[in-house]
Amino acid sequence: MDLPSILDLASHGPDIYVGTGPQYPWGGLYGGQIVAQALRAAGLTVDGGFSVHSLRAYFIRRGDHNEPVRYEVDRLRNGRSFCTRRVVARQATGAILNLEASFQSGEASIDVQPVVMPAGLPTADELESMQWGAAFMRSSVPDEILEAAGDHRGRAVAWLRVVDDLGDDAALHAAAFAYLSDDMPTEAVLRLHPLWELPEEERWASQFSASLDHTIWFHRPMRADRWHLHDFRCLTFANARGLTVGHVFDEDGAHVATVAQEVLLRDAREVR
Repeated sequence: MDLPSILDLASHGPDIYVGTGPQYPWGGLYGGQIVAQALRAAGLTVDGGFSVHSLRAYFIRRGDHNEPVRYEVDRLRNGRSFCTRRVVARQATGAILNLEASFQSGEASIDVQPVVMPAGLPTADELESMQWGAAFMRSSVPDEILEAAGDHRGRAVAWLRVVDDLGDDAALHAAAFAYLSDDMPTEAVLRLHPLWELPEEERWASQFSASLDHTIWFHRPMRADRWHLHDFRCLTFANARGLTVGHVFDEDGAHVATVAQEVLLRDAREVR
């Protein structure tokens, strides 16, 4: 199932949308899909002069790929410069995600970027790429390159892009980016945990993880169907929760977005 199909929602009445998704290897639904569809639903209720600048989502229950997801949009505020939406994603078991998103109309401003793309990293074309289902491509920066930089612990870096050409719809690109943005945080947390020292197959089999919440700030225009560098770091780990923050850059070095996520990570060997 390609990403345009995943982001194509059906209207089921005023401010109600329904989406579906494929089964993922671990079972259930991918959190990035639910965030992306919720953002897409919110955007469909916003006038064309506004674009999303931030969202915050809480994952409540695991999604079931065997049934559609119903997105209920609440128009919290329509202002001249900003408008706000709340979206609750529901299945038969109840709410599975709660998202709030804020949209801003275009505004003239200075542009200052103190956060810069890390130097010395290979481009996506210089790395081996793998395709994740029919939705996106990923080119991971190897461990030895991060180790050479001296700050590899708790850090995960990769280039990501959507497989399909998404055209020029900025709202569609924002939703597609939201889909991609859930790929890296868990790995960054795992890289800070002692489980990372296990052999790869044992490492993933010995952990239980789940996204708890997800925040995106959109800084500058982006095209999700072009390569972007996602540089995530786990800043702290306590009470089985790791906090990650990621900076995202386009190929020209523009800082297009910042992502934060708290991840639940348990050593499955300790809870058997």
